[in-house]
Amino acid sequence: MKTLIVANWKMNPSTKKEAKKLFDSVRKSTKGIKNIEVVICPPFVYLSLFSGLKLGAQNVFYLSADRQVKKSGAFTGEVSPLMLKDLGVEYVIIGHSESRKYLNETDEVINKKIKESLLIGLKPILCVGETDEEKNSGKKLEVLEVQITQALKGVMKSEAKNIVIAYEPVWAIGTGNNCSVDETMSSILLIRKIISKLYNREIADTTKIIYGGSVDSKNTNSYITQTGVNGLLVGGASLNAEEFIEIIKSL
Repeated sequence: MKTLIVANWKMNPSTKKEAKKLFDSVRKSTKGIKNIEVVICPPFVYLSLFSGLKLGAQNVFYLSADRQVKKSGAFTGEVSPLMLKDLGVEYVIIGHSESRKYLNETDEVINKKIKESLLIGLKPILCVGETDEEKNSGKKLEVLEVQITQALKGVMKSEAKNIVIAYEPVWAIGTGNNCSVDETMSSILLIRKIISKLYNREIADTTKIIYGGSVDSKNTNSYITQTGVNGLLVGGASLNAEEFIEIIKSL
């Protein structure tokens, strides 16, 4: 199983020129690396500019929840799974804590997005994680179980193999306060137990689970070698070409 390294650029950079420079630097520097799968998730407006690395989208809209795909619809400002597929996108981030917080994305909406993305052939990267308050009150397991169970409601065993789970404790995102190796390992085990309960042990063992939250070149290797994760979801550090390349080459 290849190590999956996903770059979430969020709402960056601010110009097409900067975006192309960043992408080209990563593409050239990672050429020939075979044991790592690198996925770049830029803003929607830049997706059509890039080739040479796998692409992911930062979100998606759903057009139907009944497994009958509609090709288009009156949803101003939204982007459909079919549009992403046509651009060569392979992955899509769904349920990021920022979308849950700022866009009021619910577990029900996340579930609809996941099912339709799977139907189109996109691979969802489902983000889950607890807040600082939930962590301190001992609700981590409860939070993770609700998020995963609701997000995967109605997702069949045959589809589950195409889902990536990104464990991103909300309190660690963009704070510089990354989750410790021991706590990350414990959280990954909890997630696999939840998946095993939903499906079976085989699916739980083979599901790709990646970590995100203040990842940098100094802590990358520890996460990959000591926590049981299958990769990383990199935010701020992915906007610095040298730092992101260092993360990849440190594995």
